[in-house]
Amino acid sequence: MKLGAFSSSLSVKDIHKSKAFYENLGFQVFGGDITHNWLIMKNESCIIGLFQGMFEKNILTFNPGWNENAENLDSFTDIRDLQKHLKAKGIKMLTEADESSVGPASFTIEDPDGNSILVDQHV
Repeated sequence: MKLGAFSSSLSVKDIHKSKAFYENLGFQVFGGDITHNWLIMKNESCIIGLFQGMFEKNILTFNPGWNENAENLDSFTDIRDLQKHLKAKGIKMLTEADESSVGPASFTIEDPDGNSILVDQHV
């Protein structure tokens, strides 16, 4: 099963301080909009998202259909197929993708320790 590009989505208290901190670790802004309190930062193949005031806990994020440069892949497992596979394995969905739709969609699950996992397809 291919889940796509991986990143950590961090809930931050002060996006400007967090941006400066991660820049000191060698990350560079890759996307987002600091005026809307979110940034995507990258250090080689490591990707983090900084989000101020958008969610409470940190989230593990997978993006089917994208590589680590947010480039569309020619071939990937559609999010609805991933969702069906996980449901068949008994994994509880917190939110679900509409299985009758096509294109962008997302679902959310939680690991046994309560860590949120967002699978978010943009293509």
